[in-house]
Amino acid sequence: MKGYHLNPDADYVAGIIKGIQKREGHCPCRVNKDDTTLCPCDEFVAEGICKCELFIPLEETKA
Repeated sequence: MKGYHLNPDADYVAGIIKGIQKREGHCPCRVNKDDTTLCPCDEFVAEGICKCELFIPLEETKA
């Protein structure tokens, strides 16, 4: 998604990716597993909100 990138913390990203793999492609921050929670989840696609912080806004890294 334009304006976002992967979290620069490689260890954190690796942990989230493992969680996604364990949950068969679903966001590890969500309780349910349905079409809306496949990573990237619908909330991130529609509103730009990534609760697990795998994807972060570009401006958050420009400090």
